[in-house]
Amino acid sequence: MSDDEPTRPYNSSPKQWRKLKGVAQEMRREPTPAEKTLWQHLRNRQLRGERFRRQHTIGPFVVDFVCMNKRLIIEVDGEIHRQQIDYDEQRQHWLEANEFRVLRFTNEQIMQSIDAVVDAIMAALG
Repeated sequence: MSDDEPTRPYNSSPKQWRKLKGVAQEMRREPTPAEKTLWQHLRNRQLRGERFRRQHTIGPFVVDFVCMNKRLIIEVDGEIHRQQIDYDEQRQHWLEANEFRVLRFTNEQIMQSIDAVVDAIMAALG
């Protein structure tokens, strides 16, 4: 694929993908405890048979989890989130402008109430 080959608006350009590929791979190798817990519920099409990807590039971003079929993104917010609220708002705006729905959960919600988190995701899947 050449750098000037057209892509879908939400796909990372080849240049962006090359830049983000290593970041996404590292994030998959080193998940937070909350990400690891949630992934155990999302992997292998456990929720309504839908496939989720983890640490996936979309446009200029790496999202925590995405179900491309339903255009549903799930973000896990930890302590770092409080320091980057403006960035996260801009990022979410871009994702929503590209017709993705974004659900956000805190580490605490996942670690303390995983059943409620899974129920919310199931409801969003329809």
